[in-house]
Amino acid sequence: MASLIQPLGTTLRTLEWDDLPASVRSIPADLNLLAEGVLMLHQREAAALPHAIIAIPKGRRTGITYGTMLRKTLVAAARKEFGGANVFYIGDTKEKGLEAIGYVAKFSRLIAKAQGEVSGIEEFLFEDQDPVTGKTRQITAYRVRFASGFQVCALSSRPANIRGLQGHVVIDEAAFHPDVQGVLDAAAALLIWGGQITVISSHNGKNNPFAQFCRDIEAGRYGTDAVVYTVTFDDAVANGLFERVCLMAGTVPTEEAKKAWYSKIRNGYGVRKAAMREELDAIPRDGNGVCLPGIWIEQAAKLEPERVLRLALDDDFVSMSPEERISWVDDWIQRYLVPALARLDPQLRHVFAQDYARHRDFSSWGALSIGIGLRRQLALVIDMHKVPYAQQKQIIWYAIEHLPRRCGGAMDATGSGEALAEETADKFGRSHVHQVKLTRAWYGTWMPKLVQGFADEAIDIPADPDIAGDLRAIEEVDGIAMVTKARRADVKDPDLFRHGDSAVMLCLGWFATLNMSGAIEFIPVPQLPRGFDNIRDGGQDDDLQMPEHSATW
Repeated sequence: MASLIQPLGTTLRTLEWDDLPASVRSIPADLNLLAEGVLMLHQREAAALPHAIIAIPKGRRTGITYGTMLRKTLVAAARKEFGGANVFYIGDTKEKGLEAIGYVAKFSRLIAKAQGEVSGIEEFLFEDQDPVTGKTRQITAYRVRFASGFQVCALSSRPANIRGLQGHVVIDEAAFHPDVQGVLDAAAALLIWGGQITVISSHNGKNNPFAQFCRDIEAGRYGTDAVVYTVTFDDAVANGLFERVCLMAGTVPTEEAKKAWYSKIRNGYGVRKAAMREELDAIPRDGNGVCLPGIWIEQAAKLEPERVLRLALDDDFVSMSPEERISWVDDWIQRYLVPALARLDPQLRHVFAQDYARHRDFSSWGALSIGIGLRRQLALVIDMHKVPYAQQKQIIWYAIEHLPRRCGGAMDATGSGEALAEETADKFGRSHVHQVKLTRAWYGTWMPKLVQGFADEAIDIPADPDIAGDLRAIEEVDGIAMVTKARRADVKDPDLFRHGDSAVMLCLGWFATLNMSGAIEFIPVPQLPRGFDNIRDGGQDDDLQMPEHSATW
């Protein structure tokens, strides 16, 4: 089926509701959900695939497992001469196995038309022998047996001797198995005796073996008897998913309700656009694991949201003269930045950091205070969207100059940020301003330190939803915690167009707190009587009086 995710150059854009095809948005007046059977079109097409190896990357809850298990019930119920065979379902959890075998039990009653021709759901111990070590273990399994002599068996964990299984094998949520590659490699041996392998899963990162498995099939490395069939959430919606939800709930579907339901599903991911695309649109993301659990972020969000200043300018701002722009930003500084700087604790040391952006993303500048026990607070944040280079410099230089007890900073010197970082280092001192190239090696060293800071509850941040969303964008990519620079979304509202900007800034700020520099305030100690060598120097304070009598040694 054609995907409803349309390529736009090097980016991908999730279509707006009004841009979706009428087949997705509309509800036919003569709607009859069961006219073509209980399965939706994509379920029927997936179940009918005849190939020996079938990979089905899917959006979540699109009904692929349901449709596949109906097909496998027919396989197990048939006699051998009609293609009957044993079926083994291997899920990533015990609950998935119970759900799948429950489908089979329901289908078998409808197919057999008589209760005596099939068994109920049986729980038993499956004897599993490791082909390498020879050790035997017993794992919990569930099965439904048919009069044909075949059975559908759901195993609650991956068998070591999967090569010993003969028949049809369904591997569900393969990308989330502890040993994905081991499952895929072992299942290939089933084809020797004419079995069929169906691998179903939502994606779990571009570098997961399941994603590579799909790419290998598409590249022809598994021959012509292998196929990839992708099913997205929008495909399921186009085929009547919402209408079936209403059927089960006993409600009448309307286009207004369908739009609200669709938007609710999409908006449920918030700013986690990469996760939304992966789980709904079957587009694997660059990362394969969220590094900062939401509870850590919530625990750290102790500061007032007013500490975050945002300046978003429109395209007309650049048409103003340079003098007008300077004057306008000066007024903004006096109105908003000066009061924010006045609220900083003058007794605490401060460092600054910036992740630079000019057009599409937010340029994020922040000041971190260092308190007792090296506890960090993100005391001030300035988010700038479509702010010209000169005005960004105008704002951050003012903020840097007025930071209490400033001890240095770190700035993104990658790409377009290099010029501003270099000019700032020239003005405030090259040992005072660290110019950082954001490389994988740098992320590998410093992002884990920031993550550990959240784990240790050693950092406080403003209770701001955009900052929280940025922190959730920190992902593990090939074992390295980082914010990927791949586009997170193309959306119409610039306020939502973020890709972890403040998370990168905060990591730079953490780096700055561990690489502090700056002048140390020096207060001279008054001279005290010491005897014959207590002679006034011409460069000393003339107000310092010599004692009338000096002690001698």
